[in-house]
Amino acid sequence: MNSRWREITLAMVLVTSSSLVVADTSHTQIEETRQSLSSPDTTPLTATDRERANAWGLSEQEWRRYKTLMRGIRGSISPPTISPIEVLGIHARDEVERRKYAERWARAMREDVDRILAFQRAYDAAGKRLFPNERLIYVDRLPRKTERKDVLQVTDCVLFFSRPDCPSCDLLLGKLLNRIDEIAGIDIYLSGIEPGDDAAVRDWASTHEIDPKWVRSRRITLNHDAGALEKLTKGEGKAPYVLRRRGDNLSPIRASDL
Repeated sequence: MNSRWREITLAMVLVTSSSLVVADTSHTQIEETRQSLSSPDTTPLTATDRERANAWGLSEQEWRRYKTLMRGIRGSISPPTISPIEVLGIHARDEVERRKYAERWARAMREDVDRILAFQRAYDAAGKRLFPNERLIYVDRLPRKTERKDVLQVTDCVLFFSRPDCPSCDLLLGKLLNRIDEIAGIDIYLSGIEPGDDAAVRDWASTHEIDPKWVRSRRITLNHDAGALEKLTKGEGKAPYVLRRRGDNLSPIRASDL
């Protein structure tokens, strides 16, 4: 029994010691990372590093700090095109340093815009000089948008087949009502309502804001479908459906043409 307890005690000591080692190692790694960012890097710069630092107007000390920062989280989450000035500005150690890099970056961007505009002006001048009698774009050669001929005329009457609880029917009805003054009239045929239930038809018209004056003047008529759509389309039409009556002729109209 005593031997068994000694084994258990020894195992607990080993586990505790391992945890302490792991915790101490983790703390050491964090501390080393912190020190690497705060302590100056004295690693000699390569000739390429010195050339790039000079191109950005940075000292060797600033370039070393930039390289150190890029080995940390900044290099992991930033795009590869991020500039050294941006990196140093983002990780500025005080407000004075942040303002310094911000102003340096603002000047660099302003100078770059000036260069771009100067080249654009030179390009425009070169085009006029080399091709004085040619236009860059011939507008008259561009494909023209064909004008859509209106499918409805002032003397046309529209037969509109609808039903209650039909969002697409409601959208199409709205288009037709917006054109009530451009055509002779709209005959509305409702399905899904019991034959003879005129009260349901009136309720539907009121809900859809059909002006009673249009109904009284016969600009709009309200009708039960009673199989009219099936007869006119030989069973192929379904609400919403629009027919144009021009004289004695009936022809279907697509919703996209309204």
